[in-house]
Amino acid sequence: MTDGVLLRRTLAVLGVLVGIWLVVPTLIVVPISFSGENSFAFPPSSWGVGHYVRFFTERSWLNSLLVSLQLALIVTVVATVLGTAASVALARSRFRAKRALDGLFLAPLIVPGIVVAVALYATFLGWGLIGTPTGFVLAHTVLALPFVVVNVTAALSAVDPVLERAAAGLGASSWATFRQVTFPIIRPGVGAGALFAFVTSFDEVVVSLFIQSPQLQTLPVRMFTSVTNEVDPTIAAASTVVLVVSTVLLGLAGLTRRRSSRV
Repeated sequence: MTDGVLLRRTLAVLGVLVGIWLVVPTLIVVPISFSGENSFAFPPSSWGVGHYVRFFTERSWLNSLLVSLQLALIVTVVATVLGTAASVALARSRFRAKRALDGLFLAPLIVPGIVVAVALYATFLGWGLIGTPTGFVLAHTVLALPFVVVNVTAALSAVDPVLERAAAGLGASSWATFRQVTFPIIRPGVGAGALFAFVTSFDEVVVSLFIQSPQLQTLPVRMFTSVTNEVDPTIAAASTVVLVVSTVLLGLAGLTRRRSSRV
C-alpha cells in the first residue's frame, strides 16, 4: 500500500468519524419522538405516534408551524429577489466602495447572532415592529440575504460576459439580456439561494426570541418555550419535523449548487 493510498484512507476514516460525531446526537431525537411514554426516555421502552398526533393537532404547536412556514415562504421570495438584484448590481458595477458593500451584505454571517438580535430589537422597538409579521419578515430577510448573495454571485462568475455583450450588440435591452441570457445560466444558483433562505428563516430562533409576541411565535420559539417552561416530549416530534424539512431542503440546495457548478 502506497503512502498516498494510506493517507486517503486515513482521511476518509477520520471524515466518517467526524460526520458520525456531528450527526448522531441530532438523530437521538428521532427515536424519542416515536416513544410511547410521556417523558424523555432513551432508548424508549414503548413505541407510538402520540407525540406526532399532539404536534399536528394541538393549536399552539400547529399555529407555530404554520407561522414558520408562511414567514419562510415570504422571506424566501423577498430575499431571493433582493439578493439576486444586489448580486447582479455588484457583479456588473465598478465603483470605489464595492468591496466594502460586499462585506456589508455578508455581515449577518459574521456578526454573532445575539448582536444582530439586540440591534434589530432596539431598532424595531422604535419602529413599532416588535411582534408583527412585518418585523419578522424584515429580520429574517436580513439573515437570509447573505446566502442568496453568495450563491448568486458564485453562479454569476460562470456567466461569460461575451454572451451579454453579444445580446446587447444585437439590440436587446438590459432587462431582456438578463431575462433571456443571464438568468437561465444563474438559475441553479438562484434556486440554491432560495432554498438556503427558506431554511434560514424556518430554523431561526435567536432573533425570533427577541421580536416575538404571545400572539406571534415561530416554531423554534415555541420549542424553546416548551424546553424552558415544561417537560413535553412533543418537542421531540417537532425537532424531527424541523430536522427532516431542513435536511431535505439543504440536500436539494446541494444538488442545485452542484448543477450550477457544472453549467
